[in-house]
Amino acid sequence: MQMKISPSILASDFSRLAEEVTAMERAGAEMIHIDVMDGHFVPNITLGPVVVSSLRKKTEIFFDVHLMISDPLRYAEDFVKAGAQLITFHLEADSDVSATLSHLKKLGVKRALSLKPATPAQEVFPYLKELDMVLVMTVEPGFGGQKFMEHMMPKVAEIRAECRRQGIPDLDIQVDGGIDNQTVRQAAQAGANVFVAGSSLFRQTDYANAVAVLRENAEEAGI
Repeated sequence: MQMKISPSILASDFSRLAEEVTAMERAGAEMIHIDVMDGHFVPNITLGPVVVSSLRKKTEIFFDVHLMISDPLRYAEDFVKAGAQLITFHLEADSDVSATLSHLKKLGVKRALSLKPATPAQEVFPYLKELDMVLVMTVEPGFGGQKFMEHMMPKVAEIRAECRRQGIPDLDIQVDGGIDNQTVRQAAQAGANVFVAGSSLFRQTDYANAVAVLRENAEEAGI
């Protein structure tokens, strides 16, 4: 299973955002993770489609857009038009899950569902065959730099086992929150293969080495 690194721009230098994204592209990251927060679904506000559109003009890297917003059905199309290639929205959001997935399918974008730490793994099982990825939050969504929740690893393992049971063993499972060279090993052992990392990548001076080492740790530990 391919291990993929998705640097989170939430931890980047926002005064040099385009440079930071292109630097991670040159460093070999498979995608860039763009956190969108509305101040309602989570207690923080980040950015909107205009920023995504501006970044799209500067880079070819795959845009992994995580909508931590109350009404993804209403706003998803704006982000797709801005250049998002994968839209992740939350099971816990107000929008109807099936309607949102159907809308995203019509838009021709990859689809993912995210689970907050308190949401049981089983909640996503009915939707697995409609998804390109599942995101398991390993912190409470809203702010970067939080400590990794090790007790989320059984949830990752449970989802990976259910993917196998449903005949989709290679479905991408992403983890987001507190990912570094140690915790990435735990996540990979549990069955994750896409890793969102913010502070542990952007605080390094050599992005290429940081991305490579993170991926190597995941590959060594992965199932």
